[in-house]
Amino acid sequence: MSSFNSQLIDRKIHRPLLFNIMVWVFSYVVLLFVFTKGKTPMKIDFVYTLSFLVTVAIPVLINLYLLIPKFLTKERYLLYGVSLFLNLALFVFLSVSFLEPVLDYLLPNYFFISYTTFTGICFIFLIFMIVISLLKLSEEWFYFNKEENKKLKRDNQHIQMQLNSLRSQINPHFLFNSLNVVYALAIENKDETKDAIVQLSDILRYVIYDSNAKTITLKEEMVLLKNYIDFHKFRSHNYKNVSFEAAIEDEDYPLYPMLLLPLVENSFKHSTNSDGEDVFIKIMIVQNRDILSFKIKNSNTLQTNISSNKYSGVGLENVKNSLELVYPNSHSFTVNERAETFSVDLKLMNKKTASNEN
Repeated sequence: MSSFNSQLIDRKIHRPLLFNIMVWVFSYVVLLFVFTKGKTPMKIDFVYTLSFLVTVAIPVLINLYLLIPKFLTKERYLLYGVSLFLNLALFVFLSVSFLEPVLDYLLPNYFFISYTTFTGICFIFLIFMIVISLLKLSEEWFYFNKEENKKLKRDNQHIQMQLNSLRSQINPHFLFNSLNVVYALAIENKDETKDAIVQLSDILRYVIYDSNAKTITLKEEMVLLKNYIDFHKFRSHNYKNVSFEAAIEDEDYPLYPMLLLPLVENSFKHSTNSDGEDVFIKIMIVQNRDILSFKIKNSNTLQTNISSNKYSGVGLENVKNSLELVYPNSHSFTVNERAETFSVDLKLMNKKTASNEN
């Protein structure tokens, strides 16, 4: 709050000279009209109005440039209230007690008659204090919001650039791993190679083109995952032990593209083996109202090789970065790696749900 208020009263936003010239010239005209009650003013009216305006301007300026920055913006409300009251009381007392005697002494050729009562002076001081303070805060609020909007626009552009960068990293990474699958099929001269290439082309069409949308539906992402699982089954019969369970309430649930596929891809990478050992991958998707839960667990047969691969972890790291950008403070992401298993638990929440849980 203090930081916000400090920005609010930043002198780079407020222009004191221009602001005060406009405010006090207008105030002089208004006071002159009030004191003369709409009649043609005389010389004495100009002198008295100017003198009275000075006694009003001093406490107002003290409030604007001393009390508000020192107390109000630092949330010291009690001290601000007391200081404001004493500030007003002091200058009302000085105006009532000394304004006319001082004018008589400085300008003996003029005969001054008080234009206002004590109650009227208090009212004028209070009105000027409130109105001019609100004008200044309104002026700064307007420019502050304008700058904030510019900043938000720049931040959004920066986030979009980051997301595009992450997508550009995910697509080649996915293509590299997929081509390895096709390469393995080709070496073994398997009949499924042609079918795998056709299926891969469908997957890549989605990855390269359809993933450019801001959001996709959960149904579209699930179709992609199932196609990817079927594609990997071409490579090894060990992947028959892949379970995919889903409990979906709303198939049109919006989801950021290419968020779940790297997690499934990572599971296949961890489960790869050529010794005929039993491998498993268990995938569970549950969507209820505003919450999406994605859990994936697999056998971990490449722990040693992955740790030495400089490309290892690219997909997971990109998913983490994407989550921070697209779902800030509204997601949880847990990775648990053990000697024999590797699991990821992802939960997405909308902002309302996230705020309630926090």
